[in-house]
Amino acid sequence: MYRIGIDVGGTFTDLVAIDSEGQVTLGKTPSTPADQSIGVMDGLAQVAGTLGLQLGELLARTERIVHGTTVATNALLERKGAKVGLLTTKGHRDVLEMREGLKPERYNLRLPRPEALVPRRLCLGVEERIKADGEIAIPLDEASLAKAIRVLRREKVTSVAICYLHSYRDNRHEMATRDALAEALPDVHVCLSSEVLPQIKEYERVSTTVVNAYVAPILAGYLSRLEQALAAAGYGGPVLIILSHGGIAPIAEAIRMAAGTVLSGPAGGVSGARHAAGLVGIDDLIPFDMGGTSTDISLIVDGQASLASDRQTAGQRIALPSLDIVTLGAGGGSIARIGAGGLLEVGPQSAGAVPGPACYGQGGSEPTVTDASMVLGYLDPDNFLGGRTRLDLGAAQAALDRLGTALGIDGVRAAEGVHRVVNTQMAEGVRLATVRRGVDPRRFALLAFGGAAGLHGTELARQLNLGRVVVPRIASVLSAWGMLATELRLQVTRTHIGDTSTLDVAAINRLYEEMEAEGRQRLSSWFDGAIHSVRSADMRYGEQIFEIDVPLDDIDFTAPDLLARIKAAFERRHEALYTYSLADQDPVLINARVATVGSLPALPQEPLTASGPDRPAIGRRRIYLGEWLDVPVHDFDQLAAGQVVAGPALVVSETTNVLLRHGDQATTTPHGWLDIQVPI
Repeated sequence: MYRIGIDVGGTFTDLVAIDSEGQVTLGKTPSTPADQSIGVMDGLAQVAGTLGLQLGELLARTERIVHGTTVATNALLERKGAKVGLLTTKGHRDVLEMREGLKPERYNLRLPRPEALVPRRLCLGVEERIKADGEIAIPLDEASLAKAIRVLRREKVTSVAICYLHSYRDNRHEMATRDALAEALPDVHVCLSSEVLPQIKEYERVSTTVVNAYVAPILAGYLSRLEQALAAAGYGGPVLIILSHGGIAPIAEAIRMAAGTVLSGPAGGVSGARHAAGLVGIDDLIPFDMGGTSTDISLIVDGQASLASDRQTAGQRIALPSLDIVTLGAGGGSIARIGAGGLLEVGPQSAGAVPGPACYGQGGSEPTVTDASMVLGYLDPDNFLGGRTRLDLGAAQAALDRLGTALGIDGVRAAEGVHRVVNTQMAEGVRLATVRRGVDPRRFALLAFGGAAGLHGTELARQLNLGRVVVPRIASVLSAWGMLATELRLQVTRTHIGDTSTLDVAAINRLYEEMEAEGRQRLSSWFDGAIHSVRSADMRYGEQIFEIDVPLDDIDFTAPDLLARIKAAFERRHEALYTYSLADQDPVLINARVATVGSLPALPQEPLTASGPDRPAIGRRRIYLGEWLDVPVHDFDQLAAGQVVAGPALVVSETTNVLLRHGDQATTTPHGWLDIQVPI
């Protein structure tokens, strides 16, 4: 039996099939932005062909498919979501316009305001009000609600977000409004804030619910098409979607919490990095995922990834717990150009899958990072994707020559400049994820994966004074592989405000027990395996305005000094993140969280790489590293365990290339990965 992971990126769709013996089969096909399901089915057919099977045979032998998708992300970025109406408490219709009263660039007087997903005419106030303690101050007015529904019908909205004031305390008005909408507008998608984000902070709750309503119909349409295509091809098992917090859920749950899929693809990379940390025995890793369109950077500390609840995507706030990932518009398809100041810039615009870089021969003419790699000799035009695609070196050279002419240099120097600029940008991204958060990156190893990371990893390490880079053998599809190493996860959140010195211990215990029971009940409705729960809390000091995620799972909730233990856990977490804590101040517990986790069978152990005599180079290639050099080329898949390859050299496989520079020394691990020592 097989398990298949699928990661749809901006340029390529990556697939990994793992059989019961641990054998890994890779697939990589161009993404199809118009309908991602086409690229997915093409990739499945490719994997089946590699295994010598028909597509139906492969799917009949597949026990589960785990999928990461960019449908919700693209809908936000391209403003191609549903037509949304917002029903809120009368007097609060302008929450989306007022936002938080803050600007990302506070001294930029010309900074345009991000456009709200719901125009003001569709933000409708309804007569009702529930107080912060849950008491009903104004009952839901049926006439007011009926008037708002008539406006929604006239405007032909396709989705509605319902966000009443303090509905996290009592959601009866939101439930009654949903019933009224189901009767009046049965074909309209409806999202309740009390189900999407039942916690305080009105703007975050309204914005997250609106995002959910905006992307859910688009995601539902895509997943419906994918399910139909898979069923027609012979698949009868479950399709699980990876969510932004790193867990997976069935399609119905993913659609219900559609805003939680905005980081679906990158979350697979972090899950893969966590699994990789255990395989290579490194607890502190910087996952560096460089694909065709973007680069995602995160942190694995003591074998665990951090969660955050303050993400902004396409100018929209999404306050659901998600993996803490820094995303840069820097990838293999990032376009190089001359900026307004006459300086070389790379990204964030990308050539994407269509037309792609100039060397793809699909009509693209602008120079990209991939074109620069071609000109510098790092890619073999005759052996891209295992020879299934031939790259056009002439087109890449012409694109870089045009860029060089504009800069007053030749095309090779222009290509070198493109690499320097994009490496510097990515190094700054790593600093955002580490130094600016009080973390010293020098104690971390860089885990380089994604199709393009192998060509940039060691130079990035030099800029950051990192002495170690690990490149998995499955680097180009690690995100898809990582999706198979995660677990089912369902989040339950409750707002419970209070200083740790004044909270009631019995009430805290009861709150977490009720949340755990709810999570188990919901998860067991679509999962019959072993379930466990993970407790945490959003906490801050009283004068702060943003909370941090504090793990509480190792705390004995029956201990008489429970509150002191929670305070100590917060202080440890605050010091780990920001290098200080304030022992004389009582932190505030804002939101209680329980993650209910369904454990899936672990990935089978992949057969270890055979040891033995060193495998010789398979050829030589002329590359540019400040000067033209003739360097050996090694086959990634054929290296013996323990074999050492010294730079300058290239290590190549069907889906990724690794560049070793002067002084780099790569040792092949028992799993066939490269463990590279970088001189610093």
